[in-house]
Parts: sequence; C-alpha cells; structure tokens
Amino acid sequence: MRIEENPNKEIADTVKEGLKQTGGYCPCRRERNEDTKCMCKEFREQIKNPDFEGLCHCMLYYKYKD
Repeated sequence: MRIEENPNKEIADTVKEGLKQTGGYCPCRRERNEDTKCMCKEFREQIKNPDFEGLCHCMLYYKYKD
C-alpha cells in the first residue's frame, strides 16, 4: 500500500489552500471536528481496507493497493 498526493497539481494546490484556510480541516466539509481533520476519519478507515484503492473525499490523496 502507498499513499500519494493527487498528481493533478491544480486540484492538490486548491485543496491545500483550503486546508490552510480551515486550520487543517477538510475544506469540503462543514463540520470542524477530529473526524474532519486531514487525513480525515473517512480516509483513515478506507486506508485500513485492503481492497480500497482511490482518492480521499477531498481528492488530495490517492491510496494505491500495490
């Protein structure tokens, strides 16, 4: 398994700017709690799933199964 930043620099830069503006919370979510702090709980759970391959909710990270 490996996790990499989205190779689409425009998307990655937009999400990272949003993270700066929200203090590290997912810019795609209204809630501001530990579950939405980047890397969010949703993606951490997806990482645990050996069959999951894909982007996190805000499209900043991609998990490869390898």
